[in-house]
Amino acid sequence: MSKPPPKPRRPRETTMRIRPGAYELRKRGAARFDPTDPYHFAVSLSWPGFLGAFVGLELSLNLFFAVLFVLQPGSIANARPGSLVDAFFFSLETLATVGYGEMYPGSLYGHIVSATEIVVGVVFVAIMTGLTFVRFSRPRGKILFAEKAVVAVHNAHPTLMVRIANGRATTLTDATARMSVLLKETTLEGYMFRGVHDLPLLRPRIPLFPLTWTLMHRIDEASPLFGRDPVQLSRDDTRVFVSVEARDPVLAAQIYAIRDYGPDDYLRGMRYADAVSIDAQGRTIADLDRISLVEQDPAAAPSAAR
Repeated sequence: MSKPPPKPRRPRETTMRIRPGAYELRKRGAARFDPTDPYHFAVSLSWPGFLGAFVGLELSLNLFFAVLFVLQPGSIANARPGSLVDAFFFSLETLATVGYGEMYPGSLYGHIVSATEIVVGVVFVAIMTGLTFVRFSRPRGKILFAEKAVVAVHNAHPTLMVRIANGRATTLTDATARMSVLLKETTLEGYMFRGVHDLPLLRPRIPLFPLTWTLMHRIDEASPLFGRDPVQLSRDDTRVFVSVEARDPVLAAQIYAIRDYGPDDYLRGMRYADAVSIDAQGRTIADLDRISLVEQDPAAAPSAAR
């Protein structure tokens, strides 16, 4: 009698996000945790996830060795017979190489297990110390993005604008920005696919980035967005991606930031309100609380009429 064919295994599915609560991508056949590359997994975890993993590993290791001690009665001197609690705390003291002295290995078996645990504890502490240092020392760019992108008139042309700001108290240098759009397209054979198109910026690079910077893409005949109305953009789930790269002189390292804008994140006929002003002493002041503040574009109505 032939055996029924095995059921096909469901491929693993991994979720990726450009930023929390934003554009979500799913990938099948790729695991979030790769046993051959635990370093990447540990570094990519959030801080709560990393601390949770650390506590879980610490408790698991101590519980494992505590069970080994309990399996052999008399392996821990001055411990209550069969007490998993005493064995757990003795394991905790041994793994941390503290050794208070009240309890100590009481047999050859106890010495072998405790010596093994000490070696494991030294390696564990070294690994976790290195991972913690990497997470703390990794450069992060505090680049702020406006909540909404706007389509305003600039030099008599409709222009897609995204305002960003340097959230650090220091100046960034050699800042470069790129803007791209994910569009739904159909080939001549009738196949639908999503294509990524660059949106050329009027000024893609600035040598100094101390305050704010408004990224501008002119929507003309050469733009991939030309001729696409808001209804079509919303129906096709058109998304604009903005990436920024700059150098932080304080950290002497490159920093990166990325943000995506969905079809409901475009404001037409609006422009960004001024966020930079001059005080009475002639000093330039940037109010980062106004980075997302918008106002009516006075040039939008005449342009629409034309």
